[in-house]
Amino acid sequence: MTVLLVAAGAAVGAPLRYVVDRWVQTRLGAGFPWGTLVVNVMGSFVLGLVLGSPSVGDDVVALAGTGFCGALTTYSTFGYETLRLLEDGAWVRGVANVLVSLAAGLGAAALGWTLAW
Repeated sequence: MTVLLVAAGAAVGAPLRYVVDRWVQTRLGAGFPWGTLVVNVMGSFVLGLVLGSPSVGDDVVALAGTGFCGALTTYSTFGYETLRLLEDGAWVRGVANVLVSLAAGLGAAALGWTLAW
């Protein structure tokens, strides 16, 4: 049963990631990986909410935490886009991507966790 919940969450998270990423990139441009940043911060916030709530059971963690957030967020694309920036000589944007992603992701998770209580 748990694997079906993970799959159901992922079936929503993955397409949402694609749509949000494309929508953000078309509005803010391709010079910085804004779309990946947005989906990763969104996923961190939702995961903070889910895991910070004392009343959430294992089924919700599987569906929303593992499935949805796991498919919505992307560490591999973050790594790839950061390396591309560095390879292209955009050192400031590459380092900014790392720092902003870490700070915003951790901050969003902490905010979600705090709001869940």
